[in-house]
Amino acid sequence: MSFFKKFFSVAVLGVLSLALAGCFGTGKFEKEVEKEKGAVKLVREVQRGDYDVITTEELKGLVDKNEDMLIVDTMPYEASYKKEHVPGAVQFLFPIPDMNEWDKEKTGGKTKDDYLKLLGPDKDKLIIVYCGFVKCTRSHNGAAWAKKLGYTNVKRYPGGIFAWKGAKNPVESEK
Repeated sequence: MSFFKKFFSVAVLGVLSLALAGCFGTGKFEKEVEKEKGAVKLVREVQRGDYDVITTEELKGLVDKNEDMLIVDTMPYEASYKKEHVPGAVQFLFPIPDMNEWDKEKTGGKTKDDYLKLLGPDKDKLIIVYCGFVKCTRSHNGAAWAKKLGYTNVKRYPGGIFAWKGAKNPVESEK
């Protein structure tokens, strides 16, 4: 594992631990255990998938600058995507559990070739993959498969549409 990835993993856990250490109220210790599980799960997925992550603020800056990128929404239902998605995003279905081998039954019948077509020929293009929220692993599957298929500039947006809306950012919808 590269120095950056080790540093990133330790830094994420450290920041989360420090930020959460000030929590007060009933069940603060039990809540901390759950938050720790989520943080460790995310870090391990990032390590396994060999992609990077991006924050809501960073993604908003790229959207505002009309950055040349592909944003992939992995929400499970077409209706979710049509109702609201990050501006400019395209949809591709991925399952919640890790998909180590491509299984078109879990991707709504879509194949690796379909995903390659969606991602396009430029293997260095910025690709950002998101789902609903941090615990959702559909974004992990989408980012990990982009890396497996040879794309080099892949980021996962773990906060997903919930964080996007939580930051009061605009959404797009389709009728």
